[in-house]
Amino acid sequence: MSDTMFMKIHRSRESPDVIAVCDRELINTTISGETMKVTVTDAFYGTSPATQDEVRKALKSAGNINLMGERTISFAIEMGIITKDDCIMIGKIPHVQVYCL
Repeated sequence: MSDTMFMKIHRSRESPDVIAVCDRELINTTISGETMKVTVTDAFYGTSPATQDEVRKALKSAGNINLMGERTISFAIEMGIITKDDCIMIGKIPHVQVYCL
């Protein structure tokens, strides 16, 4: 699982950083659900794999997070950052957003 997630840190001076993480196979695909369609781009989620340690470190200090995919969501649940109830499903793909105010 060391290279099964992609991650990008979006830095901002005005608000907390956004940590975006998704399952590797979702990069540059479009996911459709009953009420929404989402394109998972490398511009948002990154262009190279991240290790579990890199993702863990980033999520521990994250202000805002955006997670997409079964492995990514499971990893964040195991870390205790989110619960399964925090997720929505887009088609068969779990997704969660957490924002700090």
